[in-house]
Amino acid sequence: MKSPVHRCRDVEHGRGQGRTGAGTSCLQAEQRIPISKDVITSSAASAMWFIRDLCGIVCAVITWLLVLYADFVVLFVMLLPSKNLTYSIVNGTLFNILAFLALASHLRAMCTDPGAVPKGNATKEYIESLQLKPGQVVYKCPKCCSIKPDRAHHCSVCKRCIRKMDHHCPWVNNCVGENNQKYFVLFTMYIAFVSLHSLLMVVFHFLYCFEDDWTKCSSFSPPATVILLILLCFEGLLFLIFTSVMFGTQVHSICTDETGIERLKGETGRWVKVPCWEAMQTAFGGPFSLSWCSPFAGLSCNRSPPEHVPVPQGKIIEEDVIEIPLN
Repeated sequence: MKSPVHRCRDVEHGRGQGRTGAGTSCLQAEQRIPISKDVITSSAASAMWFIRDLCGIVCAVITWLLVLYADFVVLFVMLLPSKNLTYSIVNGTLFNILAFLALASHLRAMCTDPGAVPKGNATKEYIESLQLKPGQVVYKCPKCCSIKPDRAHHCSVCKRCIRKMDHHCPWVNNCVGENNQKYFVLFTMYIAFVSLHSLLMVVFHFLYCFEDDWTKCSSFSPPATVILLILLCFEGLLFLIFTSVMFGTQVHSICTDETGIERLKGETGRWVKVPCWEAMQTAFGGPFSLSWCSPFAGLSCNRSPPEHVPVPQGKIIEEDVIEIPLN
């Protein structure tokens, strides 16, 4: 998707314009053609992606522990002591499938490159290798010294510029960007389903125990059973509300073709937006199918993986806004 010529950039570019030459600072808005994201590819597309952030790692571990706690309470407190074998098998299978899909989506969202721009490629040699047209303007991120494609923003945690960055989520220890937004949406959806399912089972189990003897409705003591169920109920209600809201905001961002950070910075309406259904197909990797709901289906069905382009060595340029000379 190409952006209109009047596309504005980050506040970082505003700081950089004061250091550029008089010719660049006097450019008209119509001449400032941002470089497309298709020109700048991610050099880490085939490498393992993991952010070494202590807060994010702790949050990711807590996420897994909370899901495993819910699975423990569902299986060993509610389902295994149940006298109804069919009820236990059906709900146990359904809950574990949803929990497995939620954790798989979490892992894919955490270990997938969200769309990082190659770091330190803001060199004269690299810009010349792009073979841009005269009059085009490229922008350098002053923080990671990379050439920024259109709609890319710098993440202070990942220390990289991310294409179509929505936000940095500590619960998945990663940015939500162009390449992993599908997995983040699936993660929030499956966690919401897991939370709703566990809440329903807790309600049914409380009703069953009130009608029967508490010593017979669980293999744990009555006080321990009540505490475990109350904690699960609190966890399920909290995450049901949180993930449902996150799921709704993510779908809204995809349909409106504007990320959360773009909305926060007031950058909306400065590029040609695609229709909602086309944006959904782009985010989920192709026409509607069951693969939309699978965290194991990649995003390669409608886009070829970016080729690794070696970055020419050279000195990092000082200007934040570089105009390609007309001659």
